[in-house]
Amino acid sequence: MKLDLCSRIGLESNGRGGKALGFLIFLLVIVGLGFWGWRKIASLDGDQKVAIKDGINNVFLRAEASGAIPAAPAFSQDYAKDYPGLSNLEKNFDVVRAECEALLGVKEKLTDIEALGGGYTEGGIHSAKWKSFMFKSGQFIDENCQHAPETTALLRQIPNLYTAFFSVLDPHQYITPHFGYYKGFMRYHLGIIIPDDNAENKCWLRVNADLQDNAKRDKELVDRGELYYWHEGEGVIFDDTFLHDAENASDRVRVVLWLDIARKMPWHLHVFNKIALWVVHKEGSVRRIRKNATLDF
Repeated sequence: MKLDLCSRIGLESNGRGGKALGFLIFLLVIVGLGFWGWRKIASLDGDQKVAIKDGINNVFLRAEASGAIPAAPAFSQDYAKDYPGLSNLEKNFDVVRAECEALLGVKEKLTDIEALGGGYTEGGIHSAKWKSFMFKSGQFIDENCQHAPETTALLRQIPNLYTAFFSVLDPHQYITPHFGYYKGFMRYHLGIIIPDDNAENKCWLRVNADLQDNAKRDKELVDRGELYYWHEGEGVIFDDTFLHDAENASDRVRVVLWLDIARKMPWHLHVFNKIALWVVHKEGSVRRIRKNATLDF
């Protein structure tokens, strides 16, 4: 009887702990694959890295098709619950703008977007006169952050933030149609300096979120996209892997705060995404981005 009772207790204990044990094994496998991926990716050429990125994106596309991840609209401003920290950033817009204006005093020393790479982005977007002030690319860049400490403090409060910079687009510049590179992010823009607060709709972003159009990889289909006009202190979120373009047709500089945040997903896909991003941000090209973006003034 005693043996029988102990056996039953053991079985019940195994039943209660089965899910926890399974979860632990899953995490160990994922971490192991992540470590292997980190070691492996350094030996791959550019085409092989793009192939891996496309494979990961296909996982998220299938998750969208099955309904596991909600399909993103062209634009959304209903993001406060899924992406905490953004509302606080917007509440402190005046602080962010003041630090941005100070940096524009040394605009010629800011980093050209072309120096930040973008080899995985489809489109010749780097011909525009377009500069950046980088806060974070995988890791915060302390040398830069000291020049905008209050904005940095706000950014540190945003969970799952991977990229953050002021995007400074010169007057009369057009960013040609292109597809972004990673489906595991959502892109956020906060209007910081928008000439005349876009009274004449001269500063805009256009996104074609139609899945069939995007599958054709035809950049001319950007004309079917939905337009968004930036406004100061107003945020918007979108999936930058959709075909999109942008323009500053005004006579003055346009600045938005550009963030890439890990996309809201079910826990198992979230873990997969975090491991993939960990591997990518250990890769040499991302370290070069941080090096190229580091300012000395």
